[in-house]
Amino acid sequence: MAKVPVQFTLNGSEKAEFIESGTTLLHALRDKIGDTSPKGGCHQGTCGACSVIIDGELRLSCLTLAETCNGADIRTTAGLAEGGVLHPLQRAFLDAFATQCGFCTPGMIMAAKVLLDRVPNPSREDVVEALSGNICRCTGYEPIIQAVLIAARANSQNAA
Repeated sequence: MAKVPVQFTLNGSEKAEFIESGTTLLHALRDKIGDTSPKGGCHQGTCGACSVIIDGELRLSCLTLAETCNGADIRTTAGLAEGGVLHPLQRAFLDAFATQCGFCTPGMIMAAKVLLDRVPNPSREDVVEALSGNICRCTGYEPIIQAVLIAARANSQNAA
């Protein structure tokens, strides 16, 4: 297969790689760049474990061709912590025991981040809707929902 050049910003750092045409962003991130935070669950776009933020939009990296991301700003959970301090969503997931096996956690956090970026004080229904594209087989969702609401409250207290 032909290799194509791809350049994008990943978690604030410029990346440039030659990848095989048709490579998914999930495989480019994990196999070429070494960011293993997006998880390959179903590889069919139904579980949400591979969710990343591309130019401010939640996207499934298993369905996104890496070559379509040329010039894009891509965020993964690996880039949320700053200076060794967890992002409020990451902290809330730990504090609310919102992870069990942890496989869905990166996708859940990225979906929640997009929500909180757009709706700083979401209702429970807003959170449920925002997370509806992500499957968790362990927690029963309630701890995850509570973690997002805790992070929203923490963000609003910090902004005040």
